Amino acid sequence: MTKIRNIQDLAHMAGVSAGTVSRALAGSALISVKTRQKIQALADEHGFRPNAMARNLRIQRTGSIGVLIPLGHETGQQISDPFFISMIGLLLDGLAARGYDLVLSRVIPEDSQWLKRFVDSRKVDGVMVIGQSDQAETLDAVAAHYKPLVVWGGHQAGQVHCSVGSDNRLGGDLAASHLIERGCRRIAFFGDPRALEISQRLEGCRDAMRRGGLEGSLTVLPAHLVAEAALPDIAQFLGSTGQPPQGIVAASDVIAMSALRALAELGLQVPGDVRVVGYDGLALGEQTVPRLTTIAQDLPRGAAYLVDMLLRRIAGEDTDSVVMAPKLVVRMSS
Repeated sequence: MTKIRNIQDLAHMAGVSAGTVSRALAGSALISVKTRQKIQALADEHGFRPNAMARNLRIQRTGSIGVLIPLGHETGQQISDPFFISMIGLLLDGLAARGYDLVLSRVIPEDSQWLKRFVDSRKVDGVMVIGQSDQAETLDAVAAHYKPLVVWGGHQAGQVHCSVGSDNRLGGDLAASHLIERGCRRIAFFGDPRALEISQRLEGCRDAMRRGGLEGSLTVLPAHLVAEAALPDIAQFLGSTGQPPQGIVAASDVIAMSALRALAELGLQVPGDVRVVGYDGLALGEQTVPRLTTIAQDLPRGAAYLVDMLLRRIAGEDTDSVVMAPKLVVRMSS
């Protein structure tokens, strides 16, 4: 059997030009179905596979998407965090279905140029960022001149970068309103508002407290997002207060789980003594004792938006930010 070493050999055997072979193997509609089938059959018969790296160099594409997790305000957080794992899995599935590989990186920003350095390296065709942390200004600076960039996170007036996320302020409002409806008057918010999403969730809690005439009854503990770091701080807070809060709004489900453990170790009953609401809607919330009430973000829908919008931006389109409505999921903890 004649060995086919390259596209030129296959073109000679098929009696067509190398350009026709290249377009046919890429599935181009410019080549007739009959010709595409003939060329593909010859390639299969001789076990020929085009060099994807060489093709990508010709069309100036890498076939890869960068997924970055900046940890500006919470440097101890790991990729193994349940929220990150959930989102990465959804993005990986969505990108693979579109023929892209995923290049994953956890970033500890040491200066404001970390994202510019990454996009200037041209390692990837586009970039997704999971979470704004305290890096909104850096994201805006890069987005002003680099189109294929989308971010999971909150949206605020004047924002330059394209983001997808839930209406965090509404989510915080839903959580606090639910606790007030359950009779809570002293409410604590657990989360570090240096991150945009968390600050918006805190503002939503304050909105609900103001409507209920409870402006002075909200306490804020800037709890860590890392469970191992959050637990001792939460335990100390709960143990040192004369009157524990009647309700807790946690800025994430992971923080809420730490709160449930701290309350149990202090002998406080949930929801009898303290009611707890998380944020994210992670599957783990179904496994806590008691099962966790949460503000659910539609992560599968959000990941689909991120993939679709990034590929449209790679193609040169403009896309607007998407803000999705969160949903209160009531379980046993409240």
